[in-house]
This record gives sequence, structure tokens and C-alpha cells, in this order.
Amino acid sequence: MDDTDTSATGAAVDADGSAAPGASEIPRPAAVAAADEPSGYVVWHRKHLRLDDHRALARAVADGDAVCPLFVFDPSFYGAEALACDARVRFLHEAVASLDRLYAAVPSPTVSVTAPASRDRLAATTPLTPRPVEGDAAETADGDPLATAADPGLTVGFGDPVAVLSAFVERGWRVLTAATPTSRYGKRRDDRVRSRLGDAVAFLSGDGLVRDREWPRADWQDRAESWLAADQHVPDWAETTRLAVETGVTPRAVDDAYGVTPAKRTVPTGTHRAATRRLAEFVDRIEAYPGNISAPGDARDGTSGLSPYLNFGLLSVRQVHQHVHDRVPDCRGRRMFTSRLVWNMHYNQKLVDWPDWTERAVNPVYEGFNEDRHDPRLVEAWKRGETGYPMVDASMRCLRETGWLNFRMRAMAASFFAHVLQQPWWVGADWYHHHLIDSDVGINYTQWQSQAGLIGKPAQRVYNPRKQVRDHDPDGEWITEYVPELADLPEEFLDRPERTPLDVQEDCGVVVGEDYPLPVVDFETRREAFWSRYGRLHPDAADELARPEVAKRASFSGGYAAARAIADEHGRDAVDDGTQVSLTEVADGDAPGVELPARSDAATKPAVEPNSDADATVPRGAGERAGEPSPDDRAAVPTPEDGEGVAGDRDDTESAGDQGDVRSTGARTGRVWAAHARRRGVLPVRDWRANVARRLLVWDGVIGSSGCRSPGSRPWSTTWRWSGGRHPACSRSWRRSPAGDRSPSCRSRPTTETVALIVVGL
Repeated sequence: MDDTDTSATGAAVDADGSAAPGASEIPRPAAVAAADEPSGYVVWHRKHLRLDDHRALARAVADGDAVCPLFVFDPSFYGAEALACDARVRFLHEAVASLDRLYAAVPSPTVSVTAPASRDRLAATTPLTPRPVEGDAAETADGDPLATAADPGLTVGFGDPVAVLSAFVERGWRVLTAATPTSRYGKRRDDRVRSRLGDAVAFLSGDGLVRDREWPRADWQDRAESWLAADQHVPDWAETTRLAVETGVTPRAVDDAYGVTPAKRTVPTGTHRAATRRLAEFVDRIEAYPGNISAPGDARDGTSGLSPYLNFGLLSVRQVHQHVHDRVPDCRGRRMFTSRLVWNMHYNQKLVDWPDWTERAVNPVYEGFNEDRHDPRLVEAWKRGETGYPMVDASMRCLRETGWLNFRMRAMAASFFAHVLQQPWWVGADWYHHHLIDSDVGINYTQWQSQAGLIGKPAQRVYNPRKQVRDHDPDGEWITEYVPELADLPEEFLDRPERTPLDVQEDCGVVVGEDYPLPVVDFETRREAFWSRYGRLHPDAADELARPEVAKRASFSGGYAAARAIADEHGRDAVDDGTQVSLTEVADGDAPGVELPARSDAATKPAVEPNSDADATVPRGAGERAGEPSPDDRAAVPTPEDGEGVAGDRDDTESAGDQGDVRSTGARTGRVWAAHARRRGVLPVRDWRANVARRLLVWDGVIGSSGCRSPGSRPWSTTWRWSGGRHPACSRSWRRSPAGDRSPSCRSRPTTETVALIVVGL
């Protein structure tokens, strides 16, 4: 049953009492265009808040005699259950006002119609106070981003989008809109629109993503690159009349009605002029891009800053890609940045393929992982930036204060939340989604699942937050900006304040445990506990990848064949058990987790922004929830390391060891080593004290790096020996021997099942 009814006056009234313009107040296309049998199109703007490179708009202008551009503020996106912070809501309101000014400047015949009854109903049934549109595009574009044009440009509605669109269809208009990635609420709303309007509405794919194909991955990279190079969709208004219906609804009225008061600082302005200015500025410094994206202090000005404009569609990925290619000579910065634009498309393709990324673990084996350990105290410490780990705390405070965080810090804080604090991934993902100005649901939730290890790929990274301090903020400039209580602490103690000698604490006036918290958990203990629990599930997770539907969700670059290979090599039913993961068992010792609050089943509620279904997820309050390959490999779909949600944050010159603890049960090198070990009855070395950036082997008692020969040794020797650490089979210590011999404290001979992981740093 539809959730709207129609009043005697013809106005569609939503279940919540808000009203949409009645059909009687909307002119028919014949009253707008002079053609004998004019065709009229409503272009429903949602995420694509621009005029150029907009396929639906270009089609409407080309095929229609009259076009009515429309944006609908959906009241369900506001209120206590919405996930968007005020800063992102304000950015959207500014973008809609900017779009209105762009339409007002279009040199086309315009018919303006006032809907007084609609204005009266809106005033009576909604919190909005109708205000006259005022201002001038040229004068207000920078001075007042919420100002709308004196001459109406965009028709703005308020209410259930289905009801608003239905009123136009009743008067003979057809509806065109851009297909866009969406999660559950947006999908259900779009399904209602299709059901109600039938053939009168069309969702046109114009973003380069593949839809309605069983397996889009085989030629996906080639298709994406072809789309990026293709001509943009540019409307020609010469033969088209534009209709603008003055409803009395303006972005400023909605902003005031809901008390939108952004508390964040340094938030970008949501206008098209600001977007094009930022793009032009970035082009001038793109050559320095690769070196300025990892350290958060450098990334603040080193990344493009275009991600919020791309997310809301003020710019298209293709517009940015072509602008950069046309103006920047080939260089590493250009190649790296444009590869990140492909990553943006790749992760939105994942959401198109499987909208449940926001709801469920992509690999069902990991569904509910960490939920039995939910601890509100740890979650709140992480949200407030009071974990006792300065890099994590600075990142979380930066996110809360500015709505921005570069990718490396996003990934590090997510890894810490899922692997060290061992909390449910979606609690952290929702927190990011609430605070990020650029939150793209396709990137945020897929990246959270990837960082939390819920895919089942054979390598999982655990970032070491202490190492991130040493590598990316050694002087503490960024940390002390957001964690000022550590400003007087000597730099050498910023990675581990709790180890600052008491006399130094007294001298600098920073008492760890009082002025700054002690670590809420022990990193090493929790990391090993995670590996123990995670590793026990990995064979079953690998088996799941043999199922085509799971392989498709995971979107491996090699398609089903690559996923099947992982299952064959690492699954519990693998043909060769020698490559099966077997992680060192570590006593967990953690206290039982606090039970999670019941998940809401409010599936019909939206979560984030008015009319922006790219951010439409099921609402979740705190603690509740409603039910990679290289970019240089053309055969692979690259994995984004994205400081902006758009362009990446990973310095390709860095080794994997720079990230922290990477345990691989099937990465390329690990598979080679395991294969040789399996054939020759030997093992790679797990050496915790070795150079973290190199993989070390012991050949005939001589330590050498992989791929070279040590004097007197041969590669893939059958006499590798343990070189330090703890024996993975018995968890007992043994000492380093110059000859690589086992210590008398451990007489058991290791087997290939004992170690099938490679440690690449701490």
C-alpha cells in the first residue's frame, strides 16, 4: 500500500503531515512550450547537482520542448535519526542554492509559475517559513552561499519525493533522473518511484558504472577508462523552455527550520565557484601530490580537496579527469591522482553490485565479528580521541572538529577500532559517515569492511599507531594541534607518552594518566588476540569466496577465478592443506564484551541527507544498527588509499611494511615462499626483530634478503632455521643462534602448517 493519499485540493499529503504541491498548481507542458504537442521533462536532481556532464539533463533538453529542473528536500532526512552532521547538511544546502543560481543564468526562455496554495500548505503543515527568493547570482555566489537568484532557476520542493513527482506526472510531465549508487533507503525510495510512476520515470546511467550486467568485472577497467575519455554531456538550451515553479521553499528556509548550525571549522563552501577554484588551484600543485598525501599535516593542503564536490556532484569524476589531463603534462602526480579517480568509481561500483555493503559483512563468515565484544567505554574513548594513542586521538579529534581526515589516518583509526579495540565495524563506519563532509557511502563502508578484514582476502593489515607517529608526525606538530595537552611533552615520547619518565613528566608539566589518558588497551596483546580469533575463521572465509555471489561482492580484479584460487589455496577444504593459515595461538584474556543494543528495524527511515541517496543508509543511533591490486596493473581494479574519498593517500614508494603489521596468508610473495617451503619441507622465517621493511630468510644459517644470494648459500635452501621470536607451534621462546639452529628449549620440528604468514613490520 502506498504511504501517501490525495486531499480534495489535489495536494499529495505524506503520512508525516508534510504537503507537496498539488497537480492543479503545475502547468502542463503545453502551457510552457509553444510546440503543437510539446513534450515536458522534469529533471530530478539528487546527487548530481550540476548542469554539465549530466546525462539526464542533456537528454531532457535534447528531447523535450520544456524542462523543469527539480530538487526535493525530503523531511525524513532531518531530525534526531539523521546521520549527517550539520556541516554536511549546510554544504548540501549551499550546493542547492548554487545550482539555483546556475539555472537562473541559463540563456533560455523561462516560464515562472507561483504556487500560492502550495506555499500556504507548506507554511501550515511543515516547520518551514516561506520566504521570497532574493539576491543576484553574480553578487551573492561568494558572499552568501545560501542566497538564491532573484529570477527563479530551480524548482525546490519539500516532502515525499514520490508525491512531488507524482503531481508533475499527473499534469503530463515525464521524469528523468541520474542513476546513482545508493543503499537501502534510497533503493526502496527509488523502487517506490518506479512502482508509482511506471514508464513515466527513467533512471539514466551516466556515471561510467556498470548496471544490469551479471558480472561487470571482466572488462570493467577498459570501460571505465573509455568513459573517462568520452565526450561530456552538455545541454544545448537553444530550443528548450525552462519552467520554474515558485513554491516558497528555499535552502535557507530549510536551513533555518531545522536549526542547521555547523560547529566544525575550516569547512569548504558548497558552491560551484568554490569547486572550480579548488580544482584550478590543485592543478597548479599536482606535481607535489605524491609526496604530500601520507602525513596528515601535509595532506591537509597537499590533497585536492575535491571529494565533497565530487560526492554531491557539483563536479563529475570525468570533468575532473579531463581537466587534469588537458592542463597537466604527464607526471607521477597526474598518474597517481587520476588512478584515484578510477578508485572512486571502483568502490561505487561495489555498492551498485551489492547495496548491502552498509549493512552486512561482505563475507558471511565474518558477520557479527566483534559484536560480542562491544564495549561502550572503548567506543566513546575512540570517538572523543582519548585512547592514550596520540595519533589515533589526534585523528579522531580532527575528524570531529573539521569533518576531514586523510586516508592514511582514516585507515589507521579504523584498523585500531576494529583490530585493537575489537569493536563492531559498523559502529565506527557510522561515526565516520556522520562527521565526514565528503562521506561517500560507496567508499566509506566498503573501505571500513576492507580495513576490518571482512572480505576474506589473504592478507590483512593492522596499522601500528606508534609507528605512524614516527613516520608521519615525528615533530608532533599535527598531534599537538589536536591534542594540545601533549604540547610540552618532548618529541621522543609522543609515540608512547606512557613511557615518559616521571621526572620528565614533572619537568614538562604533563602527567600521563591525568592530563592525558593512559592507553585504554595494550596494543600488542590486543593485536595478537585479534590475529588468533581472525585466523581461526579465515579458512572458512576463504571457502566462501568460492561462491560466485560472494566473489562478486568482493569484486576481486581477477573475478571469480581469482576468488576460487584463494578458496583452493586457503580454504578449509583446500586440496593442499600446506598453505592453510595457522596463526599463533595467543591467550585472549579479554573480559566478555557488553551486549550490543538491539538493532533497529526502521528500514523505511533515511539516514543522512535530504535527497542525496548516495548517503542514504538505514538510521542508526549510537550503538544500534538497522538490520588490492596495483593501480598500474590494467588487469586489476586498484584498491584506493584515499585521503579524500577521491584521490589516494598511499605513497607508492613505500613498502607494505611501513603500514604496520601485515600478515599475509596468500599474498603473491607469501604464496611463492609457501610453495617452495611445501615442496622442500622448509619454512620462511618469522623474525620479529629484523628490519621491518625487508622480508628475511635464513639460508644455511646466513641471513639474507629475499631474492638475493648470501655467500655460501643457495636460494630456497632446505636448511632454513628459526632465527628468533616465539615458535609458532608451541609458543615457547627460542634464542637466535649464529648458525640458525633451534634452541634446546624447543625441540619440535616446525611444519608447513605452523607458519603460513609473513610478518612485514611491527
